[in-house]
Amino acid sequence: MPRRHGLSKVTPLRILIVEDEFLIALELESLLQDAGHDVVGIAASSEEALSLSNQLSPDLAFVDIHLADGLTGIDVARHLSDQHHVTVLFMTANAKRIPEDFAGARGVIAKPYTERGVKEALAYITAEQKQEGDRNERMTFVPFDEESREDSKSRLS
Repeated sequence: MPRRHGLSKVTPLRILIVEDEFLIALELESLLQDAGHDVVGIAASSEEALSLSNQLSPDLAFVDIHLADGLTGIDVARHLSDQHHVTVLFMTANAKRIPEDFAGARGVIAKPYTERGVKEALAYITAEQKQEGDRNERMTFVPFDEESREDSKSRLS
């Protein structure tokens, strides 16, 4: 009998993708669907993201920090987290743009992201527990926990 792995046993999350690069958004959508989750919408701007979150009530949002309308991903993350209690993960190539308070986000995925990084992020979120394993290993997903911001940034560079 084949073994079932971690993500196949979890309840599917309703996920909103906030990404202005259409091909990246489609690739991420495909990865998330392959992992057994429901992508409820894709937003390219902060206005669209806020509108979709009101309509669709996602559980999780992957948010690019720099959207077509500027560095608005941070505001989107704050709003989704504070007003709608949505779990937020940032996607960025520049972790230095993440504010000290993380804007309510639970972690960051380095861009260009990898399938492994996305799966690590999903495992972290669905398990709702701190990252296990060797913390010195180079990671493509970094959870925001008790670690200092500088330590998180250094692992992504």
